[in-house]
Amino acid sequence: MGDATTPCALVVMGVSGSGKSTIADRLAARLGWRYEDGDKFHPAGNVAKMAAGHPLTDEDRLPWLQAIADEIDRVCHAGERAVIACSALKRAYRGILVHGRTEVRIVFLSGTQELIAGRLAARKGHFMPPGLLASQFSTLEPPAASEHPLTVSIDASVEAIVDDIISQLKLERP
Repeated sequence: MGDATTPCALVVMGVSGSGKSTIADRLAARLGWRYEDGDKFHPAGNVAKMAAGHPLTDEDRLPWLQAIADEIDRVCHAGERAVIACSALKRAYRGILVHGRTEVRIVFLSGTQELIAGRLAARKGHFMPPGLLASQFSTLEPPAASEHPLTVSIDASVEAIVDDIISQLKLERP
């Protein structure tokens, strides 16, 4: 399952627009690990509900989070390593994903609502309803120290953010 210093899985979390997919993908490439987009684990019913513009409930999210947790279990037991992008906004969600394992680490992409709103506004062809970002921030429960998160500011370049994460992990730079 990996030693205490090298996790088998990193869950890159944050609100919509914080750069989860971009950072997780780049981090995985730098580490030589597999990248997984957590959204691909949503059951068809969730995808249909979101496509119809309906927000997911915690009950809707449970099978999605369990599917990601099962993939983390599979990766860790197989001796593999993965970086997974997943919003994981609530402590309860992270509890399902990590469930006490020290070899799974949370990477929290931290940024202000203003910074993220500006980035979203600059995205070409990306639509986000105005209330969604505010609702993401009202839902967000930043990881507590007891969750042993790696917290990084997103007010930097992708490479600088990835450097910061690798530095905090104290891994050898590939």
